Amino acid sequence: MELLIIRHAIAFERDRDRWADDAARPLSPAGIRRSHKAAAGLKELCKVPDRLLTSPLIRARQTAKILTEVAGWPRAEMAPELKPGEGAAAVLAVLAKDRSKRLAIVGHQPDLSALLTVCLLKGNGTLPIEMKKNAVACLSFDGGAGAGRAVLKWLATPRVLRGSRNR
Repeated sequence: MELLIIRHAIAFERDRDRWADDAARPLSPAGIRRSHKAAAGLKELCKVPDRLLTSPLIRARQTAKILTEVAGWPRAEMAPELKPGEGAAAVLAVLAKDRSKRLAIVGHQPDLSALLTVCLLKGNGTLPIEMKKNAVACLSFDGGAGAGRAVLKWLATPRVLRGSRNR
């Protein structure tokens, strides 16, 4: 299995007056623009996944929708396991049941870095991985997804993705 891990694009700053529930905080106009450019670059960089799972938070759903519209990816399915704070074990349980050859997920920090660490190291180790907003990591599992069973194929910053368009 190949797994594409995407951090949602730039959202508005937290503001309890505008969004009492942080789950409703959307992408900013700059986040939307940059996400369109990054999705166009991602379309050039990798193959379309078989499935796209997203956190139910609006900013992640908006990022996934842009990937569908710009990169031609499948329509996103919501996965509550990708909500902030759910933990890598919950996401790995979902991945272990999936039979897709190429799966993409859209989620949040620091959960995505924790997931990367668990997939690559298995044990109690830590990796200082910073996933900027709209960054993408590509992991490859020999067989099904599981702790310590992945190899990092590549990690692309949003700037790299935006710059890879039309090459």
